[in-house]
Amino acid sequence: MKERKEAAPPAPAVPAREAARPEVTRRQFLRSGMYGTIGLFAAQALVGAGVMLWPAKVSGFGGRVLVPKKLSELSPDDPPLKVREGKFYLSRLPEGVIALYWKCPHLGCTVPWNESENLFHCPCHGSIYEKTGQNVGGPAPRPMDIMAIEIDGDNIWVDTGKITQRPRHLPEHVTKV
Repeated sequence: MKERKEAAPPAPAVPAREAARPEVTRRQFLRSGMYGTIGLFAAQALVGAGVMLWPAKVSGFGGRVLVPKKLSELSPDDPPLKVREGKFYLSRLPEGVIALYWKCPHLGCTVPWNESENLFHCPCHGSIYEKTGQNVGGPAPRPMDIMAIEIDGDNIWVDTGKITQRPRHLPEHVTKV
């Protein structure tokens, strides 16, 4: 009798869902994790740079400051108006107004107004300034610095970002009203 070779039983069929799913190797997993971490750090650096470089809205010192009193409320006989938000004094003079940076040009002390003498007196080294900011005594090398002024109707705007040094007080430093 002839032996008949029987065919091998067919291999079990792989379900279609398992065949379609690729297997992730350990190397692929670690590489994906590494690239993901690098991407995360790069995104964090870009966000930080964007926040740092985005222009900030400046208010107060370094920007435009609205003087709290109206021009019509100021008189040449009044003492200089201290505006804390902008770090300046607004002096009303007979010919106009002038904004004086309250920092002493000598060593940077804050210079207060002395009501009894009608002068600015630096408490640190004794520099003395007139209502115009002109130095009249002490070690200060020059007058107090001035800031740009813009008059809009009865409102006074001072640009504290534009501080100007001057060798002496001149009439053109005063904003005419």
